[in-house]
Amino acid sequence: MIKGVMREMPTVLEYKCPCCGGEIAFDSASQQMKCPYCNTEFEAETLRQFNQAQEGPPAQPTEWEPNAGPWDEEGLQGYLCPSCGGELMGDATTAATRCPYCGNPAVLPNQLSGVYKPDFLIPFQLDKQAAQKAFQDNLKGKHLLPKHFRDQSILGDITGIYVPFWLYDCDAGANIAYRATRVQTWVGGRYQYTRTDHYQVLRAGEASFAGIPADGSQKMDDAYMDALEPFDYNGIKPFEMTYLSGYLADKFDVTADQDRPRLERRVAASMEQALRSTVSGYATVSKERENEWLSYASAHYAMLPVWTLNAKYKDKNYHFAMNGQTGKFVGELPVSRGRMAAWFFGLFGGISALGGVAALLVGVVK
Repeated sequence: MIKGVMREMPTVLEYKCPCCGGEIAFDSASQQMKCPYCNTEFEAETLRQFNQAQEGPPAQPTEWEPNAGPWDEEGLQGYLCPSCGGELMGDATTAATRCPYCGNPAVLPNQLSGVYKPDFLIPFQLDKQAAQKAFQDNLKGKHLLPKHFRDQSILGDITGIYVPFWLYDCDAGANIAYRATRVQTWVGGRYQYTRTDHYQVLRAGEASFAGIPADGSQKMDDAYMDALEPFDYNGIKPFEMTYLSGYLADKFDVTADQDRPRLERRVAASMEQALRSTVSGYATVSKERENEWLSYASAHYAMLPVWTLNAKYKDKNYHFAMNGQTGKFVGELPVSRGRMAAWFFGLFGGISALGGVAALLVGVVK
């Protein structure tokens, strides 16, 4: 006997065009909400107010489903698409997605409420075509790249996703002791003399930092997210659900406290770099001891735009990412062994030939 449960399905938002009723999404080019059917554009706040006015009393959709226990164990959650009634599947962090049946964008507001509601968001400035072009531009001049990796067919998913970030503000201080030397050399009579003076150089300072980013998603590669910096905070806006329409989004699954060690490492490195830059005029400088601390720290929760790209070559997946605001592109590229070997032997063959010519010239001079 199959057991079932009646379960209330979480709310799903879709933004409708007031003119034609089509599904509407945020357009990075115009920075407006744009209907792809009638090309009408709307301010995000205007559309949000229109949507609220049209909603009326909250609906209470339910669905009969087989035993839902395994979903909870896997962290999966079911949602109903408002357009076609199809069931959307998302994990515990999914905040915006697309319906796999009708392709319409869907925002899951319950995932971004309470402590999970972001403070800020930077909207996408660059579209999918810009990400694809950045991928192709990144391949130019890579002479050791396998020939077939350049084919468009190997480029798979290109996905725009709002990644959860913590933006830290903090005050920090540091005390660092350096061991330094100055060297003098002179000649007296038949002897050369060298004098080495040793110094202990002490430096201390305080600094304030604003908006140090650290991604709050276990799904995203921390090294890639760090490499996509900097984001231009002049483009930051108060969070609005409407900006998510047409993109994927996840809520954070790494808390601000859990991300704090990354903050402390970055602040320590910045403080050390700033203090080290004041130590000059010495022959050698080595760090002897250091002590850094945070005297104050707070974090704001923000959604930042990232394009993720995947390419497959010889059964291996290569991952890339592009800053959806600035266009900065990062990723790993494969290396052709054949081209590497040709380059290696060509390089050393050229050096050997050059050596032969040099030897011949020396013989002629003699």
